[in-house]
Amino acid sequence: STPTGTGTPSKSPYMYIPTSTSTASLAVNYVPSKFSPSILLSNPGPYWRKGRGGGKQAGLLHVPKLGGGIDAFRSGEARIGDHYDDDDVGVYRKGRKRWTKFKWVLFVANTLLTCYSIAALIACLLIWFNVFRYSQAILTVNSSELITSTVAASLGVLACVIGWAGILLNNRAFLAIYTFILWIVFAAIVTPGYLSYKRRAFSLEAKLNNQWSRDLTTSDRLLVQNDLDCCGYYNTFVEATLSATCYSRSVLPGCKTNLLDFERRVLKLFYTGAFGLVPLHVFVMVAGLLCSNHVTYRFGKGMMPKAYRLNMNTVAAVMDKYANELAELYGAEVAEDIRRRSRSRLNPGSSTSTPYT
Repeated sequence: STPTGTGTPSKSPYMYIPTSTSTASLAVNYVPSKFSPSILLSNPGPYWRKGRGGGKQAGLLHVPKLGGGIDAFRSGEARIGDHYDDDDVGVYRKGRKRWTKFKWVLFVANTLLTCYSIAALIACLLIWFNVFRYSQAILTVNSSELITSTVAASLGVLACVIGWAGILLNNRAFLAIYTFILWIVFAAIVTPGYLSYKRRAFSLEAKLNNQWSRDLTTSDRLLVQNDLDCCGYYNTFVEATLSATCYSRSVLPGCKTNLLDFERRVLKLFYTGAFGLVPLHVFVMVAGLLCSNHVTYRFGKGMMPKAYRLNMNTVAAVMDKYANELAELYGAEVAEDIRRRSRSRLNPGSSTSTPYT
């Protein structure tokens, strides 16, 4: 017998599969409509897994998954898995686990970020450690561009480390931080590019004149003279720093022409490298935004939606249905007594009924 409303009875009095969506509570015995009651009732045991084992090993009917698992992103599949489905919490398979396509995209993007961040950081450190031929001139004249480039490369390395932690550990909290830091890295990348392009494109000669006469100290001018093989600014008599190669009768040319050509090359190198990384970094940012929440086959946090969570009203509805079934089978007195006993367990202060015979 069935309770009030349309539905299909099961072998257990607690199991009731409604077929009418208008009278059924979402939290009571929710079963997806794509599974017919005949299939579900023919296999009441907990054998809902795919592949090897489960119902096939026990000789029972193989039932489709209720959702989740590695098929969660296919069309027509349920997004939230059942307790006994594959890839659920506490369920481990012997076979090799597969990465999602989103995780592979994130892996490639973070590999790109790692490569150009480490390469940029190494280049900046080599300049700081005076490894290149003109490192001292760059440190003296282009200190602002070098500092911002070093900060950008360091932030990129920090972001890729957090990204690897999130990818390898399937930690979405790390990936959320990683996605946020990518925006900061983007701003840090375009900063030296903007500064170098603005300096080169607008009155570079006037800026160098002002920097040589007002900003550079005597020791700074000496470093530039030694790197560029020049003496003084216009000639040996104008703002020159005396050294073994720079004196009043020196045949070395002034530093203005050499410094102007040198700055044009260096500044072009700075903004070309910075703006050249922008498309790659935009790809990394888009990949982080779209893929960081899908590193596993589990949808969201795996929590039951609020509409399907069990509450006191749902418990009361379940007990009413159960009492109606018992009333039809054993009589109204037994059903009422069981209902009072159930309420007394929920409310310890209430009185219990006398046992029946």
